[in-house]
Amino acid sequence: MRGEQIRESLHNGTRVYGTHVASLTNPLSAKMLTGVPYDYIFICNEHMPIDRTETSMLCQFYAAHGISPIVRIPSPDPYQAAMALDAGAQGIVVPYIETVAEVQALVGAVKYRPIKGRFLRELLDGARRPAPKTVEFLSRFNRDNYLIIGIESVAAYENLDALMAVPGVDGVFMGPHDLTVSMEIPEEYEHPDFLALVVDVVRRARAAGVGVGIHYSQAVTPDERFVALMHEGMNWILYGADVSLARAEMTRRLTAFRAQMGDAFTPDGPATNAPASCLFTNEP
Repeated sequence: MRGEQIRESLHNGTRVYGTHVASLTNPLSAKMLTGVPYDYIFICNEHMPIDRTETSMLCQFYAAHGISPIVRIPSPDPYQAAMALDAGAQGIVVPYIETVAEVQALVGAVKYRPIKGRFLRELLDGARRPAPKTVEFLSRFNRDNYLIIGIESVAAYENLDALMAVPGVDGVFMGPHDLTVSMEIPEEYEHPDFLALVVDVVRRARAAGVGVGIHYSQAVTPDERFVALMHEGMNWILYGADVSLARAEMTRRLTAFRAQMGDAFTPDGPATNAPASCLFTNEP
């Protein structure tokens, strides 16, 4: 799908499916992934050590294969968003948004690119109306761009309606790890307060006509949890990560195969602490 189609789907409630790509520049695995029925791929510049060149290679490659590239930028920084778009991103996911001013700045970067400075401030404030030629140019130049804001704190949740009401927001995205920490129930993903919050965000987002998703790990979260949220209206489906799903399947198959021969596997000790990475979100 192209970005324009993803954006329309986010608003009308049609479900779109993607995964977090972490295999980076391996051309064979990247080519193999194009055969999976994904509508988009998610590239994380917040937690993953991916530079601008690698990001651009992935964006250009998947866009050329009809899969919309989405980049999560490191912070709510409009200049980071513009850099990702220049690299070939179509969707921008912004982490840890909490204020209307932050959202407006990101809308300016994603929907009014390449306008900046006083001109952009006047457009966003409503003090200036763009000329017809400028309107046509912006529509064409940013045709495939869409903006998804990260709801990852209690402050963001409390301000949810105002954040979603900013013109130009196409979707919201929940980060379970940061949300539970902000709620002071860190990593308690089955806590009833957290589960209630997730359902509430899904319902309110769909009532507002914007897309909504969450970053659960399919390696440890049953599909039934996703299905229940999709019945509530969740329509931006981030289905795990390529390496995490591959690891889970290889572990399952090899463990079963070893067991057939009576060769049970016993780890020498606990694994080293995982880095702060979206690949390891809500893993035990």
